[in-house]
Amino acid sequence: MSFSDLFDSEFKQRNKGHFAAIVRVALADGIVSEEEKAFINKLATRLEIAPSEYEEIVENPAIHPINPPYLYSQRLERLYDLARMVHVDHQLGDKQEVLLRKIGIGLGFTPSNVNHIIAKALSLVDKKVDFDTFAYEMQNMHK
Repeated sequence: MSFSDLFDSEFKQRNKGHFAAIVRVALADGIVSEEEKAFINKLATRLEIAPSEYEEIVENPAIHPINPPYLYSQRLERLYDLARMVHVDHQLGDKQEVLLRKIGIGLGFTPSNVNHIIAKALSLVDKKVDFDTFAYEMQNMHK
């Protein structure tokens, strides 16, 4: 196995785990709305989840472990990507903040500050900032 194959494999496993975690969040209340379903479909495409993997994960997302990013910078990177996806076309409408709060907790942000983090993240994404600006602003929002 070449180094690039190993990297590809780890990248795909991380994406599957990330996708499974988000599917778990969407299924947590037992109801997946049409908006959430559309978001999950869009996310699967962006994360390069194969159709067979998609079906397997949606049927049983618990088969993939939730691995919240250990580093804060990695949490911010995932939050940035997800906030942009949710915000781009307002596909989730009024539910975008609710779903992002759930995902934020799944990423490892604490319940006591997740509302503030999501509000700030959506505000920055609305301004179309790049990731470096997003990360800087998020890391310095309490100063």
